[in-house]
Amino acid sequence: MSNGKPGGGKKMIAQNRKARHDYHLETKYEAGVVLLGTEIKAIRASLIQLRDSHVANIDGELWLMNAHINAYQHASENHEPMRPRKLLLTRREIDKILRKIKEPGYTVIPTQVYLQRGLAKVEIAVAHGKKQHDKRQAIAKRDADRRIQREMGRRG
Repeated sequence: MSNGKPGGGKKMIAQNRKARHDYHLETKYEAGVVLLGTEIKAIRASLIQLRDSHVANIDGELWLMNAHINAYQHASENHEPMRPRKLLLTRREIDKILRKIKEPGYTVIPTQVYLQRGLAKVEIAVAHGKKQHDKRQAIAKRDADRRIQREMGRRG
């Protein structure tokens, strides 16, 4: 990762960690976002939260819903923090996503927001909801892996 300036790599701004806990993430896509001037400034200041956000299909286009971008402190006029924001993908990608989410149990969720060459990008994933027992198994496996790593550290 780089510093997020033009010509650089990715600069991570926000992650949706709950997404990995609640969903089996399948196919991931990188999407641009239509933003207002104060929104991009707020994102560069890391004033965005993806918790409880999702992607909705409105008239064959994908929209980022419930992503909270706080007001930018130094602006005279600010944006609506929870407004829907259009995602920019190719028609082929949109059609592929729309076909997949017509299947029962599938949805599209944002997993992270980052800056790439000065532009805000959202990583979205086609996801299938986990059952409660899947979540418990994932937690148990993570705990077991931590115990193993701790023991290996003590012995090594």
